[in-house]
Amino acid sequence: MMKNGMRRVLALALALLCLSAAALADGDLLDTIRERGTLIIATEGDWAPWTYHNEANELVGLDVELGKLLAERLGVAAQFEETAWDSILAGVDSGRFDLACNGVGYTEARAEKYSFSTPYVYTHKVLVVRADNESIKSFEDLKGKKTANTASSTYAAIAEEYGATVTGVDALADTLQLVLQGRVDATINSEVTINDYLKEHPEAPLKVVAETEGDPVAIPIRKVPETESLLAAVNEALEAMRADGTLSELSKKYFGGLDLSVAANE
Repeated sequence: MMKNGMRRVLALALALLCLSAAALADGDLLDTIRERGTLIIATEGDWAPWTYHNEANELVGLDVELGKLLAERLGVAAQFEETAWDSILAGVDSGRFDLACNGVGYTEARAEKYSFSTPYVYTHKVLVVRADNESIKSFEDLKGKKTANTASSTYAAIAEEYGATVTGVDALADTLQLVLQGRVDATINSEVTINDYLKEHPEAPLKVVAETEGDPVAIPIRKVPETESLLAAVNEALEAMRADGTLSELSKKYFGGLDLSVAANE
């Protein structure tokens, strides 16, 4: 009986050691990613030119190329998970995704909950209305008006701050259709995204009436001690890509020749 009891104790001790080793291996996200061999990246897949499908239905865009380059520099493969915007940050927070590449704007409110990489581009937010709309010429004119944007986005938050009532939508095309149909008065979105849409739809009776100053766009990562090494590695990769001109090239490729990889005052 003593021998059997001792065996049980030794077996339990060994099991606990194995569990502790596994916990240590899983504790650091960067180690887990390298052991797994893939970097799990959240993205929408329907927001050109950031992340979208081309005519061959391939996932492409600035954030897709960026995600692949980041994974390569970490020594792993990129695994993109396409999901609605509302699920992206929640998925990063829960650990479903390692990080997100989706044109996510940095805000102080988001920074309280997520760790952000150094910015990889700086963009303007623009206010868009129908071409025949003469009542909205500035963000201040949104008070009492109706706008459409993805729920929980910075665009929706800005519209609400200016007194607009926001209708939630899932995709840019749906947003602009509501504006064109007159069901909402305006929308706010990324300047480069709107430019890309108007380039593809030059007949669309839309116009930009106002814009913000340049905003930093960065990569959100879950804000816990286990992700600190991943954040450091991502920042190191981004700075290397900034130094060798990769970020500049990506910006020019997807933003009509514009280099938005540095802030306007740099």
